[in-house]
Amino acid sequence: MKLWKKIVASVAIALPVFALAACGNSSSSSSANKTVKVGIMTNDKEIWQDIQKRLKKQDVNIKLVEFTDYNTPNKALDDGDIQLNSFQTIQFMDAWNKKHKDTITSVGNTYLGPMRAYSNKIKSLSALKKGDTVSVPNDAANEGRALQLLEQKGLIKLKSGVTNPTTRDITENKLNLKITELDAAQTARSMNDVDAAIVNNDIAAAAKLTPSKAISVEKIGKNSAPFINIIAAASKKDKKNATYKKIVKAYQTKQTEKLMKKYYKGSTVPAWK
Repeated sequence: MKLWKKIVASVAIALPVFALAACGNSSSSSSANKTVKVGIMTNDKEIWQDIQKRLKKQDVNIKLVEFTDYNTPNKALDDGDIQLNSFQTIQFMDAWNKKHKDTITSVGNTYLGPMRAYSNKIKSLSALKKGDTVSVPNDAANEGRALQLLEQKGLIKLKSGVTNPTTRDITENKLNLKITELDAAQTARSMNDVDAAIVNNDIAAAAKLTPSKAISVEKIGKNSAPFINIIAAASKKDKKNATYKKIVKAYQTKQTEKLMKKYYKGSTVPAWK
């Protein structure tokens, strides 16, 4: 009987300890859930580091994962290697979802950055001559924007009604321009090999191209909504995630706008207003 009383007493003592341990694990898990891996382009690092610092005071820990191309951030999102990414436009996301039968969803707008044409050889797109070469991004969304910029300047004509045109949709090319499709990250590096390169805003920033020296700029207007950059998550249910909402709110501030002017040198405008 004495032995039995000792066993009962031991269990009685052990149970509260076990309960405390379980509570400790639960608390640790909750804290871990507030650590969010965010995939960004390298040139966005300074802006996101500031957001990271501000959110730490709100008990939200951001781990930044840097990318240098457009091919891997959405795959990393799908694979669960990151929880959010900030690199793509709405149009790019829609094209990705269609191609990959995916559910990637915008949880908040960031900025709008017009595409620009740059050159080491000419001062204007109108200076292009017969047979000259122009490099453009090869992904579905950005290639269309680049070609539309050439169309805006009267250099080519595109098939009407096509959302994301490619070189196959060119119906007129009077100068017989040679349009070279490259990975977006390679367009800035191609400038010594082509007569003009049409470069995404963030790729241009990473390559330290000066926006004011661009030889042409994409027109921005009421039809530019698909070109707004976003913070994206893996699925629609993530729009309700309270931590993600905090991250979006921290991005959409005057402080971020100030940093955008500094690091993007006036090449972008806030898209949350």
